[in-house]
Amino acid sequence: MELWKSKEVKKWKEAIKSYPNNIISLNKPNLESLDEFYRIELPALLHSRLPAPYLTRSDLHSLMQWKLSRGKFRPRLLGYVAGLDEEAVKSASQKAFLCLPGDLSKAVSELTVLKGVGPATASAVLAAYAPDVAPFMSDEAMEMVLGHSKDYSLKQYLLLAVKLQEKAKELSSEDEQFTASDVERALWASAIEAKLSGSSTKENTNVSSKKSAGKKRKKSS
Repeated sequence: MELWKSKEVKKWKEAIKSYPNNIISLNKPNLESLDEFYRIELPALLHSRLPAPYLTRSDLHSLMQWKLSRGKFRPRLLGYVAGLDEEAVKSASQKAFLCLPGDLSKAVSELTVLKGVGPATASAVLAAYAPDVAPFMSDEAMEMVLGHSKDYSLKQYLLLAVKLQEKAKELSSEDEQFTASDVERALWASAIEAKLSGSSTKENTNVSSKKSAGKKRKKSS
């Protein structure tokens, strides 16, 4: 929450810079390579398919693996994606990308016709193509910006997207440009860092308590 309220560009840049290290810190199998695919390889692939970009089922499967590894793991969603028709994925994603940047709501709706693809997954697809317009709907960003991460509706996503777009505009200048996706990534990194730091502090406290209790037992015996 502290970062979200901040207007200091330096703090936001530091949070974005810490993102790769926080990905590594989660210590999840293949997350580092999946994140590289999502942030670097997939956007390049999509733009190489202009003027009518599209997503393949394989692209969507890798994206879903990334989403579930970086956030909450729901294995059933991978099964849904694996069962999708290749042409259906291509058609839905093509229609969605052609809606941007003008109609984010319609872009999401074009993707959610696919089984297993809700607004959050749709946002990840769109963010890979248009990071300035369509940030990823992560739990961490929702909690910091909206105060909760329970409502994964289109309405809530559009509200989140507007707020992240506004924050990006507020932070941007002639010398420094931020996208809505930069803001989401910074918020995610900040939240994960705080969570990992809190876990580490708790572990150290428990260790200290056990040592202290052990010393007391020795004295009493």
